[in-house]
Amino acid sequence: MGISRAGLAGVIDHTLLKPEATCQDIIGICREAVDFGFKSVCINPCHIDLAYRELENTKIGICAVIGFPLGASEPAVKAAEAAAAVRAGASEVDVVMNIGFFKGGLLGKAQEDLTGVISAAKCAKPEAIVKVILETCLLTNEEKVQACRLAVAAGADFVKTSTGFNKEGAMVDDIKLIRQSVGPRIGVKASGGIRDLAKALSMLEAGADRIGTSAGVVIVNELR
Repeated sequence: MGISRAGLAGVIDHTLLKPEATCQDIIGICREAVDFGFKSVCINPCHIDLAYRELENTKIGICAVIGFPLGASEPAVKAAEAAAAVRAGASEVDVVMNIGFFKGGLLGKAQEDLTGVISAAKCAKPEAIVKVILETCLLTNEEKVQACRLAVAAGADFVKTSTGFNKEGAMVDDIKLIRQSVGPRIGVKASGGIRDLAKALSMLEAGADRIGTSAGVVIVNELR
């Protein structure tokens, strides 16, 4: 796959979601994002204010995770968290689907949960991008297809594979299946376990538009 360093960096969400991440760590990834030209920094909501100050007057976006990593918060809480994140400066939010609702057959509740988050984020900022995390390692292929359709029906801009906090992360076959399920107009984000150039490129070749990784610097530096 032919891609430049700038092109590769421009599809990477430079990620730091560890609970022990300090303010200095967040400053560090923001500066790396500027130096390398990453698409965004992906962080926990408590760090948005700091990241916004660091990235003000740059083209780097701020992506905040919502209902992370379980997706099991009260729907109203997830919606309020998304709205607060966008008002604080997040340009994108990645929300975890309520996997228990979904796998338990409560599809209407699962979709309403996502719709509430998406509506809240876009009410706060109409251009905000919302990605729905499926946690593909917990789903069968049939469930993955169904979850994709549910996310699209709820108004998602992207469907994302994983939190990176569960058994497995992004898989090439899942990216292909998600792309086939959502069609060409919805974005696909591969995330979880992407730590080298070969795996990142395999995700893009399979149909991903965005890569979520904490190894963005390593990956881009592999490309010569």
